[in-house]
Amino acid sequence: MDDLAKFLVARIADDHHAYAYVAHTLGGEALLDSHLPMLDLTEQLADADRTMASSDPRWAGLAYALRVLAQSYAEHPDYREESRP
Repeated sequence: MDDLAKFLVARIADDHHAYAYVAHTLGGEALLDSHLPMLDLTEQLADADRTMASSDPRWAGLAYALRVLAQSYAEHPDYREESRP
């Protein structure tokens, strides 16, 4: 799961850069309906994956959630098909 978590964190960083560009270009109001809160929550889940032991009973659910979230980046060249839930 570590590779998937790294993949998600990298995509989130890309998205944050895109949102920063939009905010700089169009103003902060352009981000009012953005997905920034969801990106932050996804990053928290990826961080939890790095610290949670696979023996933790919650780990299977976390791993599944990360695979589902990663599907939104399935068109990215670094996405791995084996990550599909």
